[in-house]
Amino acid sequence: MKKYIYTLIALTLWLGGCNDDDFLNREPTQIIPTDKAYNSPELTLSILADLYNRYYDFGTVESWQSLSGFNMAFWSDNGSYGAFQNNRWGYGDWRTWDYGYIRDINIFIQGVTDSEGLEEEDKTRFIAEARFLRASYYFTMVKRMGGVPLILEPMEYDYSGDPTYLQHPRETEAAIYDFVIAEAEEIMEMLPDDVNSKSRASMGAALAMQCRAALYAGSIAKYGSTIPQVSLPGGEVGIPADRANGYYTAALQAAQRIIDGEAGAYALYQKKPDLADNFASIFYDKASNPEAIFVEDYKLQTGKRHGFTISNQPRFGAEEEEGGRINPSLNFVQSFETLEGEFAPLPNKDASGAYIAYDNIGDIFENRDARLQGTVIVPGSSFKGREVDIFAGIQMPDGSVISGDSRGQSKDVDGTSVQVVGFDGPIDGLEHVAQSGFYIRKYQDPKDGSGQRGVMSDVWFIRYRFGEVLLNAAEAAFELGQSDVAADYMNRVRERAGITVPLTPGDITFDRIAHERYVELAFEGLYFFDLKRWRIAHLVMDGSEITESGITQNIGSATKRQTQPYGIWPYKVYNPGNADHEKYIYKIVRPSRVTASDRFRFGNYYSEIAQDVLNNNPKIVKNPNH
Repeated sequence: MKKYIYTLIALTLWLGGCNDDDFLNREPTQIIPTDKAYNSPELTLSILADLYNRYYDFGTVESWQSLSGFNMAFWSDNGSYGAFQNNRWGYGDWRTWDYGYIRDINIFIQGVTDSEGLEEEDKTRFIAEARFLRASYYFTMVKRMGGVPLILEPMEYDYSGDPTYLQHPRETEAAIYDFVIAEAEEIMEMLPDDVNSKSRASMGAALAMQCRAALYAGSIAKYGSTIPQVSLPGGEVGIPADRANGYYTAALQAAQRIIDGEAGAYALYQKKPDLADNFASIFYDKASNPEAIFVEDYKLQTGKRHGFTISNQPRFGAEEEEGGRINPSLNFVQSFETLEGEFAPLPNKDASGAYIAYDNIGDIFENRDARLQGTVIVPGSSFKGREVDIFAGIQMPDGSVISGDSRGQSKDVDGTSVQVVGFDGPIDGLEHVAQSGFYIRKYQDPKDGSGQRGVMSDVWFIRYRFGEVLLNAAEAAFELGQSDVAADYMNRVRERAGITVPLTPGDITFDRIAHERYVELAFEGLYFFDLKRWRIAHLVMDGSEITESGITQNIGSATKRQTQPYGIWPYKVYNPGNADHEKYIYKIVRPSRVTASDRFRFGNYYSEIAQDVLNNNPKIVKNPNH
């Protein structure tokens, strides 16, 4: 029976006349026979492109929720309020088990290997890219599921009525990490050391994957002993502690190969003098960007685009008045240090407990790590040349507040019509306004039309970047007792953010490592897996409420409670004749829709394997605590 490859790209393989007989005898143009598919570099590349398009991991700009969970933000979207009104995580959340994708990659590798029509140079690169994608998906699975069956050949059913030979048991968690690390090592020399190859696998991408996988495995080995109940006796979940240093060493070596330029001239993005603008630009500037290593790219011309900016831009003055869904939390915003490297809550009150009145609405955010305003749109800042209009009400001399329930509403104040709430809110419970007092800036597209449904955005999503590599290297070095090396790598990242006091080797602690990743890599789909691999997710999200006083305490602690998102709202002072008239004060708030507190259970460390998988393969053992 002739085999066919299906491609998403319509390929016209036959040209000429179109009488009915000829037309009916043609083979479909979207189904490519294998004897043709793998003998043409163009057709082979089109199949590989489909495999790239199916790349799957936790975060993506195509799903704004995937980048903003775990109380880094409040979701100002009526359909999402339920996320803050119950303990929403089931054991099946975050699972993935797509062996159809693995099979398609295996078929591709086999087809290219057997091809007699491709040049050896093309075959080598195509196979290496497919192996990169396969290893990437196994990495995605092991992060969520633990050890899984390792299938490296396309399996065929023989229609004998006995499918047991197709049933494979789970490998150990360590074995899957070992596979990912080893695959990266084997393929990296087959891939180009080209820093401009960003949407296709490169040597840099393979090293970055190897580095991250080894770091994750090392921390699971080291910290897994803190909660031994999250393990299985066969090793399908859990990694022996004595393997930790080997993994950390592999992670550090992979990172240093990138840092030292072995894979090409990757570097921190440092093109703009304004450090906040510079940081924001990493995520949309595609022109000679040395920081991006491997990306999911989008192009308006080809129709591959997304609506992240439509969903999240400041609503006031935006195209179609649409946006505002991701509202970064006060929990997150106050984590950015001062430029002197000190942890401090936003100074909204003085030592006596009185509200501090600021001349300008944005003054409270001054002297902070530049990554704050490179990641978050704060009151007083601008997007697309328009200043956001965020203030919650008019603070009256008697302590009362005059506000509104519609955007930009005006009311009578001492006989004069006065705007009493911002066009960007915040208005408690009103969707698509800044209910925490903030909008997200990271991954927003500043181009005209990006917030319009007919245009949308082609901002890329960065899967691996040089900033993360530096922090991976710092963490691995710290775990290996090389605090001087860790301090050097962390200071490179912090200096770009404008922090003036460098860390010393004595400053490097686990909390410092965790904090730096929290602020540098926020909204990039990595925070959740940090909490899991360090085995602290159940401490950070323990189901307890956060009090207003608690929200400003223990800033910089890796295990600070993050069960609920808080906000901080500016109010305009109305007090004619007083020195504070028309200044701004800030009040800490918890959005009223936040009525529950997140509880991460031991059973959430690894996702539940679906019942149909268990029914079809009795060799598969369940994950612990399910």
